[in-house]
Amino acid sequence: MSVFDVEIGALDGGPAQLDRHRGTAVLVVNVASRCGLTPQYTALEELQQRYAGRGFTVLGVPCNQFMGQEPGTAEEISTFCSTTYGATFPMTEKVDVNGDDRHPLYAGLVPTADAEGHDGDVRWNFEKFLVAPDGAVAARFAPRTEPGSEEVVKAIEAVLPA
Repeated sequence: MSVFDVEIGALDGGPAQLDRHRGTAVLVVNVASRCGLTPQYTALEELQQRYAGRGFTVLGVPCNQFMGQEPGTAEEISTFCSTTYGATFPMTEKVDVNGDDRHPLYAGLVPTADAEGHDGDVRWNFEKFLVAPDGAVAARFAPRTEPGSEEVVKAIEAVLPA
């Protein structure tokens, strides 16, 4: 089973339909509106614009598990992301990424280790998982790793389908 087979709601209601991303590279990021790392939305949107035409998308996954830094409603989150950062990439419903209520999407992501060998629980907001077009998790990046960093860009370019 790949992440494209997981059912999760969209931020604006209804299913997020991850299966529509099958065949594309996806950078899954647990996001928060009131975090010191929130300005990463700018670089995430830049990646979205740069690679969308080559079979890539960012997928934002709001999470309120880290010091309550994503307390808003779906509408508040959507408005914040679009008006403050111009985010156009898809967003899912707010979910838990750790613990007993960890969403199945993250159950499939967290076994992958990052370059430092960290696997398991998500450490903080803006941890990034790169999913290859076949649904396999290709890479994991720590929260403080900038989305536009050389290591993230190289990893994305290595799995782009087009």
